[in-house]
Amino acid sequence: MRILILAISLFSLSFAQVSDEYVNSLKTQALQENPNFKGFDSNRGEQIFTSKHIGKKGKEISCVSCHTSDLSKNGENFFTGKVIEPLSPKANPKRLTEIKTIEKWLKRNFNDVYNREGTAQEKGDVIVYILNKG
Repeated sequence: MRILILAISLFSLSFAQVSDEYVNSLKTQALQENPNFKGFDSNRGEQIFTSKHIGKKGKEISCVSCHTSDLSKNGENFFTGKVIEPLSPKANPKRLTEIKTIEKWLKRNFNDVYNREGTAQEKGDVIVYILNKG
């Protein structure tokens, strides 16, 4: 039992460190992009995550189109039908554990939905939304 508790504690610490490290790097970038940056906002993140746009293939899409509005459930890729594991780190311990992977998927998903890479503020807002909602 002690080993299980230790493993859970180490995972939580690791996840928190990676999330904090990534969010802090986004804060630095956001301040460079906009000197008036005041911080990330979960409500703006929700708006970014749920608003629909004409995506890369000319179809109306949002992040919810693939990830659903319940981040603790499986989603499905809008274009391929492939199952997507839950986005919530609480439901899916593999989520938000590697900065390189977070950056890869944010870049790809912003391009899919918005036809551009997201700004540091947009990415931070979305990550804060995921962390708060999940």
